Amino acid sequence: MHFDSSIRLFDQARRLMPGGVSSPVRAISPYPFYTARAIGPYLWDCDGNRFIDYCLAYGPMILGHRHPAIREAVSDQMDRGWLYGTPSELEVRLAERVSSLYPSMERLRFVSSGTEATMAAIRVARGSTGRDMIIKIEGGFHGAHDSVLVKAGSGATTLGIPDSRGVPRDATKNTIQVPYNDPAALEEVLERFSGRIACLIMEPVLGNIGPILPDKGYLQTARRLTEKNDVLLIFDEVITGFRLSLGGAQELFGIKPDLTTLGKIIGGGFPIGVFGGRADLMDQVAPGGAIYQAGTYNGSPASLAAGLATLDVMEKEDTINKLNRSGESMRLALKDMVEDLGQDWSVVGIASMFKVFFGPEPHNYAQALRCDRQGYFEFFRRMLDSGIFLTPSQYETDFISAAHNQDVIETTLEAFRSCLKS
Repeated sequence: MHFDSSIRLFDQARRLMPGGVSSPVRAISPYPFYTARAIGPYLWDCDGNRFIDYCLAYGPMILGHRHPAIREAVSDQMDRGWLYGTPSELEVRLAERVSSLYPSMERLRFVSSGTEATMAAIRVARGSTGRDMIIKIEGGFHGAHDSVLVKAGSGATTLGIPDSRGVPRDATKNTIQVPYNDPAALEEVLERFSGRIACLIMEPVLGNIGPILPDKGYLQTARRLTEKNDVLLIFDEVITGFRLSLGGAQELFGIKPDLTTLGKIIGGGFPIGVFGGRADLMDQVAPGGAIYQAGTYNGSPASLAAGLATLDVMEKEDTINKLNRSGESMRLALKDMVEDLGQDWSVVGIASMFKVFFGPEPHNYAQALRCDRQGYFEFFRRMLDSGIFLTPSQYETDFISAAHNQDVIETTLEAFRSCLKS
């Protein structure tokens, strides 16, 4: 493969944008490739190289690129207009669909990103309880807003900068962290700061440092402890929503959080976020209450149309179950490879999420950091040269889409075999 055009574009971009990119994890060393087009499970860069895509825009493209049903729905909506600044019927229709799949979301609001959704959900928790302190999980990533940008996963960990300059100390002084899969630590914090904590916000499956899976009973214990201590539980399902099951991790694990955030898949590849939860909490959001949230692009018609089309396909074509079977098959094949090589590596995942960790299976943030980041990145480059685009970090989840058929997966496994051996 050659990357002449991508190198040229990156040189230009570095003079125009911080690091030459619009999001840190895209700054693949020594240069990223520049995508020209995509369809199904494939990306083509501006030099004509083709890649099988397991990054999938970091999760949203669960049906693959340029799915015809989404393209048609968005095209039809564009003929009607793409931004109104008024309510539309699409909001009501998609809200009904989401609420039926997530019964915990008795009321919900559409925003423009997962970051906005988590920021708003925390504001609802603080505003409704009158408390300032929050708990987050070490390595959990809830967007790039100040109160949660503490030991964040995703690009922050990849770059070795777990905290961000420019975040005032006052913005994080009320954020307490506890390790994932450590109910004793959670219980201790809840008791120590009794009556002062508004919420626990957590990814039920850590996606931006993993995937890292919950130990048996951990999520149920977290729910019990938060209820016991009168603390709201926020499930950040921006990644897991509609992927682990149509009802997300809360359906799969049988947990009812007080508030939920969604994004990625429910926009069908268009910008979106959703926050919602118990009616008594959400009724305090403006204009009905004094907790303020607003946005010009809230309820963007194109995103809502894409989301409805995505749900139509996933519900009618048994997409989720087929995807989960593909994910299980992929992980089993990878585990066999690792076992045959006799390496101390691990294959982790759930549903259509997977990752090869260059180290023992991690159960929390600290254990994940012990994996061989440089070794993984060298492996990533070999896979890219073989035409397979994995997420460019040991600390990002790889995804399978409905467009990844058996032939595509077999081609991928052959590349894994070759690159893991080397």
